Amino acid sequence: MEVCNCIEPQWPADELLMKYQYISDFFIAIAYFSIPLELIYFVKKSAVFPYRWVLVQFGAFIVLCGATHLINLWTFTTHSRTVALVMTTAKVLTAVVSCATALMLVHIIPDLLSVKTRELFLKNKAAELDREMGLIRTQEETGRHVRMLTHEIRSTLDRHTILKTTLVELGRTLALEECALWMPTRTGLELQLSYTLRQQHPVEYTVPIQLPVINQVFGTSRAVKISPNSPVARLRPVSGKYMLGEVVAVRVPLLHLSNFQINDWPELSTKRYALMVLMLPSDSARQWHVHELELVEVVADQVAVALSHAAILEESMRARDLLMEQNVALDLARREAETAIRARNDFLAVMNHEMRTPMHAIIALSSLLQETELTPEQRLMVETILKSSNLLATLMNDVLDLSRLEDGSLQLELGTFNLHTLFREILNLIKPIAVVKKLPITLNLAPDLPEFVVGDEKRLMQIILNIVGNAVKFSKQGSISVTALVTKSDTRAPDFFVVPTGSHFYLRVKVKDLGAGINPQDIPKLFTKFAQTQSLATRSSGGSGLGLAISKRFVNLMEGNIWIESDGLGKGCTAIFDVKLGISNESKQLGIPKAQANPRHANFAGLKVLVMDENGVSRMVTKGLLVHLGCDVTTVSSSEECLRVMSHEHKVVFMDVCMPGVENYQIALRIHEKFTKRHQRPLLVALTGNTDKSTKEKCMSFGLDGVLLKPVSLDNMRNVLSDLLEHRVLYEAM
Repeated sequence: MEVCNCIEPQWPADELLMKYQYISDFFIAIAYFSIPLELIYFVKKSAVFPYRWVLVQFGAFIVLCGATHLINLWTFTTHSRTVALVMTTAKVLTAVVSCATALMLVHIIPDLLSVKTRELFLKNKAAELDREMGLIRTQEETGRHVRMLTHEIRSTLDRHTILKTTLVELGRTLALEECALWMPTRTGLELQLSYTLRQQHPVEYTVPIQLPVINQVFGTSRAVKISPNSPVARLRPVSGKYMLGEVVAVRVPLLHLSNFQINDWPELSTKRYALMVLMLPSDSARQWHVHELELVEVVADQVAVALSHAAILEESMRARDLLMEQNVALDLARREAETAIRARNDFLAVMNHEMRTPMHAIIALSSLLQETELTPEQRLMVETILKSSNLLATLMNDVLDLSRLEDGSLQLELGTFNLHTLFREILNLIKPIAVVKKLPITLNLAPDLPEFVVGDEKRLMQIILNIVGNAVKFSKQGSISVTALVTKSDTRAPDFFVVPTGSHFYLRVKVKDLGAGINPQDIPKLFTKFAQTQSLATRSSGGSGLGLAISKRFVNLMEGNIWIESDGLGKGCTAIFDVKLGISNESKQLGIPKAQANPRHANFAGLKVLVMDENGVSRMVTKGLLVHLGCDVTTVSSSEECLRVMSHEHKVVFMDVCMPGVENYQIALRIHEKFTKRHQRPLLVALTGNTDKSTKEKCMSFGLDGVLLKPVSLDNMRNVLSDLLEHRVLYEAM
């Protein structure tokens, strides 16, 4: 008997149920087999997946389950033992894989839970990042508004425009219902409503500055929320309003200017503030945000900066206007001073010309009269007239020198001269007066004193003569000493420093007398023009008070210094001055005395001289001097007559050119045209009373051979003719 390996069913199967199970197992197998394919596709496409091996296990479990359901299709009918073994193997493998997967899930689930936690954490961080980005965007928006407001505010430096622009821009940016600015009054005790956003001409009413709400705002630099019903916020009508909008206030520092005092910076006062009040629209739920408050605070600071700039600009504009007014006043004063100087110079020029003509007559006639036979009494009177005339002429020269020193037109005439000879000549001039007063004079020249120097000989002689003359004038007894030496760099001098060089040195001259002396408090007055001390000696000795004033200016012009020392009345005084001179290397032949180099002619018998002068008195006086010297003199009163009378026999022509204008010099050109050869032409000498430098320059440019300054004495005329005939040129220092 054959053995059957088939499994016999325990109960008969329902055909319909079996059919449905068969179909279901088929579709379950298909679903189980498709899921691993999808998992494989997911794993391959996933870049990062931490549990690949779990998915492999899970895929194997699903495949085995599908295989089980698929094999189960053959169990619904009679089947062989092989099918049973395969079915059993599939189920065993499915059980093993399913248990392994379950055990692995026990370990995986905590990890999956931690991943979920991290996912939640990352979500929270992302939310915070979103909030921070929102804040950054808000800050950027606020910054954009601040830059825009700053640009609008600082586009002008007018204070009223700045404040009005601030309110308008804040109202537009923050959508405000009202914005106002309260400014402190002059007393500083109240705040006054000065600017509003909606009202073109706000009612200027005030509130006390000591209100608690104002003190609260002024006490901090932050924007402060205040009550809509506070006195500074009652700026809008409340009728029909259900709820007033929120109000904030912020202080605006003001710059207080108190002139420009220290290092050109104004004095700052941080106790003065303005109050800015900002109101949100009424009947709205809108509230102030943090970024809006920050915007208000920044704008308040920018307004303070702009107002400070505007205040500084206003102060500088006022200073500029004041400076312009002062400059206009100074320019007007300068013009008036220049007009006064020109008027003074014109007056001095006219007076110089008008006074020198009669002085010329007085001195010339007195010197002629002195040459005649006179009784002792007459001679004394003539000498007195001559001395007084010379004194008056000296005074005129001093006034003119002082005028030119003050207006800066006087310049030094530098030249090489013998310094030792200069001192000896001065001593020879002073000695006759000193002998009369029985005052011995001594001259001390230092061994190292240079003999030949470069400087203004005439001005230096005038300084020394003034000082030595004063010593003789104010001394009734005692002696006078004149000392000249080279000033050393370590020599004492008040407020003056000696800096000698290789080409220059400083000459120091000391004139000491034992005369009347001077009160120490009167010494500063000595160098003031027309000023005299109150001592009896000064009063009784006369003088104009110009000598020392002119000497001081001459010394300053020579880059030196002058001062006087005295122990008091009756103790004498010492006058000291330093002047800068150049060192000369020229030949010592320059030092030959004039008395030896230029021998004087006793008379000029037969010398034909032509005198042209419009003034009859001056013409007569000049002729008298020349006739007394033995000259054959012809006089004319006009240039036409001069040209008609002039001949080759005339050796010298004296021409009066005192009147202003160039036409007086034209005759010199016409004489040059008449006498083409120099040895045939007479010597042309200008006789003038003008001491300005332009007269000398005009004479030289028009070809004149010399200039003679009025007044002229007999001795002066004799010396002039001698020099003229010997050198054929004569130009006195003017």
